[in-house]
Amino acid sequence: MELKKVDKAFAVSPQISPADVGELARQGYKTIICNRPDGEGNDQPLFHEIEEAAAKAGLQVLYLPVVSGKVSDADAEAFAEAFEAAPKPVFAYCRSGTRSITLWALSRAGKMPLADILVAAKNAGYDMSGVVRRIANQGKTPTEAIDGKYQIVVVGAGSAGIAVASSLLARAPDLEIAVIDPADIHYYQPGWTLVGGGVFQADETVRTLSSVLPKEVHWIKAAVAAFEPERNVVLLEGCRAIQYDRLIVCPGLKLDWHKVDGLVDTLGKNGVTSNYRFDLAPYTWELVKNLKAGTALFTQPPMPIKCAGAPQKALYLSADHWFRSGVLDHIDIAFYNAGGVLFGVKDYVPALMEYIEKYEAELKFNHNLVAVDGPAKIAWFDQTDADGNVTRVERRFDMMHVCPPQCAPDFIRVSPLADQAGWVDVDQNTLRHKTYDNVWSLGDVMNAPNAKTAAAARKQAPVVAQNLLNDMGRNVPVGHYDGYGSCPLTVERGKIVLAEFGYGGKLLPSFPTWLLNGKQPSRLAWLLKEKILPPVYWKAMLRGKEWLAKPEAVKPEVVN
Repeated sequence: MELKKVDKAFAVSPQISPADVGELARQGYKTIICNRPDGEGNDQPLFHEIEEAAAKAGLQVLYLPVVSGKVSDADAEAFAEAFEAAPKPVFAYCRSGTRSITLWALSRAGKMPLADILVAAKNAGYDMSGVVRRIANQGKTPTEAIDGKYQIVVVGAGSAGIAVASSLLARAPDLEIAVIDPADIHYYQPGWTLVGGGVFQADETVRTLSSVLPKEVHWIKAAVAAFEPERNVVLLEGCRAIQYDRLIVCPGLKLDWHKVDGLVDTLGKNGVTSNYRFDLAPYTWELVKNLKAGTALFTQPPMPIKCAGAPQKALYLSADHWFRSGVLDHIDIAFYNAGGVLFGVKDYVPALMEYIEKYEAELKFNHNLVAVDGPAKIAWFDQTDADGNVTRVERRFDMMHVCPPQCAPDFIRVSPLADQAGWVDVDQNTLRHKTYDNVWSLGDVMNAPNAKTAAAARKQAPVVAQNLLNDMGRNVPVGHYDGYGSCPLTVERGKIVLAEFGYGGKLLPSFPTWLLNGKQPSRLAWLLKEKILPPVYWKAMLRGKEWLAKPEAVKPEVVN
């Protein structure tokens, strides 16, 4: 018996035998549902044989046969009614388990988020993409009507989405582009580090989305539920279908706060904060100003995360304030990093280590935050040694800055666009999808091995715009993305180590070393971060003006 647990209340498997019923009872199942009609296969036990074994084991058993490949709305309704009334947990089977999991998925429509249904099914080994539109339509078969059709659809109106739409319109103003995003506001997230360091005010980093979207685009204010790339359709919540000729996917990533036990309950109080949230960055500064003695912890989860330097930026700016205030000697600082190095590009580590030593910060590598008790001010970390052994470590704190675990959004992870790890699967140079030729992706959600930063999106947007237009026959050359990312490491107030690098850690400085040596702390780099980059973001990047971001054209191969 190949039992596949879907959740606490439900499991499925391919065809079982009467001998398997006793094992189901021993595992605690209370109800068996048979979804396979008698006589479908020569080697198939009849239902009454399963029924007799179930009676001996004290299990309830139901016969809800469904013809293979023909799960009707009536079948789904009957299953939903039976499932709700049945003693839990429930076990269901058919020839392969597919009919049973499909019935369960349709029965959960409206009772669970669509992404959660798809994730549960995928984790059990079943792909529900064929019925995703029915699930989105409350478990009913929808019409095939299309609610809108556009040349280009952009999913996500963050930095990457607005930048790529603007870059496209700058090259081809006649394009019909729709941008899908349910948000009302747009954030300049790179500014939150400076909010947490007392340099910016939070309201300097936020604007209404309508004020920064290009006026020429159609804004569809809705959440994406799923993708049907074989049909060139984006499915919105409520089962609205938007069709495209070409699709650009850039919804960002998901901050998985719930992955750390107790974290959500204590964020914004009990000394627990994070610059990864707009509303919490001011609390970071409040904690830093008020801490005169005690223990301050800074955490970094496993990669990938957006802005890999942000967790230690918070440390440096906090420690610099305590240093300038004369209280640093009374504060124990520790950096708990799930990874094994301070920074992924070794050229910048020496300069960073000088500040780690200056602030007397304790480095704790291979320590991953797994739980926190805010009122008790205790954090727990899983420490992994060289042999892979894991030890739970406890640490008390007075202040803790948390960088949350991060992953692709749920509707991306369960989509046909995702790779095995859940990220949109693209060619790392062209940013074109590896399977679907009319799909591109950029920003934090795609799987190219670059740093997930706003600076990376600034470089990627023109590449995607140019390559998409090339695909449309608009007489523009193919552009390649070299993996550029930038991380302005705010090592103290007024100085920054400006890390700029591409694929494989190759250094890609924007300025000559005589002007700005990125491997050393620089006041010019701080000026760039504080005064120059914010207006570049609002007035250039989001408007299709590609300052220091023009894509390198790929020369065509010469055929002899």
